[in-house]
Amino acid sequence: MTIEIEAAPVPMTPDGRLTTDGAAHYVGLSRKTMAQMRSEGRGPRYIKLGRVFYFREDLDEWLSQAPRVRSTAEDRLARSE
Repeated sequence: MTIEIEAAPVPMTPDGRLTTDGAAHYVGLSRKTMAQMRSEGRGPRYIKLGRVFYFREDLDEWLSQAPRVRSTAEDRLARSE
């Protein structure tokens, strides 16, 4: 069986920057969660040029480094290491 998923458009500047809203949409988190992760130093890399921006390649790298788990217990164990 093949499942086709259509990507939702995310506004991006010509140089590849996304706003916090765009980045949050891209990774499937809320804007508030992105802000909290920024303040705790555990989210994706970003730049601040008056406003906060993310580069798509940094978001992709951050997503690829997240541990893949099968249960919440396994998730807790992965995060504690």
